[in-house]
Amino acid sequence: MSDELADNVRRYRRAKGLSQEQLAHRAGLSVGPVRRIEQGRDGVRMETLHAIARAVGVKTSDLMAAGTPEPIKHDDPNSLNLRELRIALTPAISLAPVTAPLGQEPDLRRLRRMTRDNSVLYFEDSYKSIAADLPALIRAASDAVAYYDSGEERAEALVARSQALQLAGRYLTQIRRYDLAHGAVREAIADARAAGDQLVAASGVGGMCWMLMRTERFDEAEDIAVATMDLVEPKIKGATEDQYATWGGLAMEAAAAAARNNRPREAKALRKAAGTAAKAVGVTHKNLLRHWSMFGPVTASMKELEDLMVAGDARTVVRKSTEEENLQGKTWKRLGGPSTNDGNRYHLDLARAQVRTGDPTAAMEELARLDEIAPEWFRHQSSAAITFEEITKRRRTLTTEMREVGAHLGVFA
Repeated sequence: MSDELADNVRRYRRAKGLSQEQLAHRAGLSVGPVRRIEQGRDGVRMETLHAIARAVGVKTSDLMAAGTPEPIKHDDPNSLNLRELRIALTPAISLAPVTAPLGQEPDLRRLRRMTRDNSVLYFEDSYKSIAADLPALIRAASDAVAYYDSGEERAEALVARSQALQLAGRYLTQIRRYDLAHGAVREAIADARAAGDQLVAASGVGGMCWMLMRTERFDEAEDIAVATMDLVEPKIKGATEDQYATWGGLAMEAAAAAARNNRPREAKALRKAAGTAAKAVGVTHKNLLRHWSMFGPVTASMKELEDLMVAGDARTVVRKSTEEENLQGKTWKRLGGPSTNDGNRYHLDLARAQVRTGDPTAAMEELARLDEIAPEWFRHQSSAAITFEEITKRRRTLTTEMREVGAHLGVFA
């Protein structure tokens, strides 16, 4: 851990006139995590920093600091598993002139269909299929951009490549290959802007926000989401569902960043904006290539509970899960349900809330169900591992099912 992080926590604590024990009590923590942080020891969790930031009244990002990087494992299997995708995303460049590819004219309709089919696989948790298809898809999209030097076809090719790159960025963010994800999404936004397609570019910004939040860059995530919202804000009359969904999706990303950065007032205002867009849409709107999710009242309500979990209000999460109309299955029949990913994330947040309100059995049932229905997604969720560890601390012995879930999460590795 960085000495600067330890110094920051110590400095803000002392500025408030708090002892380590008093800070821990105010943050709802035991004194152990506070002591470990101030001693510069490893193993601090982001939610611990969120709690400390709330306790001393600063943004979470104010506590962050750059430390000396830890050595990278030499036996990381993803170095080989992602080799072809890395080559497609970061081709080698020389001083030789780049020539347009020869051969038949690209089939742009087929490119769009391939991207859409793979986006469906992404939301169905079929990561192996996506990993296998992405290198060829990105190369084909890049060839199409090189083939057309102007006109409507070039704009269509740029949009097709933008959408393929956004899919790559989402997938790479999910498996925590953040540097590659950043490069892919950055190029995706550039392509869409060059094509003059503002909504596709805005959906790329949404992907960038998610990647930034996964790497604790909360200030930037909120800033770019809000700035893009200003550019794509729907008109009072004549706005399409795509426009409302894209704008509302950005509001949800900005709210999530603000909530994680101990900016509850800003998060509340942004959640209200997302709710307004959700009401305008009316029912769940699905356009996977436009905003990579399914947006509507149900999704907006789920994301609001995610903020409550970030704020440490587990009791309200459990209560609202049974009382909030938009979170009940019968309402989904009327308004439409969430995307698979959003629904799974909601149930993971619910499991975390359940174990923290004294119901580890219900929490374990949620984890086991998620492991069964979405195994590839589940094993990449660090919060699932944290929740599992909290459950096992409350048990003397583990069932066979618990051992299997723990092994899949890598807790017992």
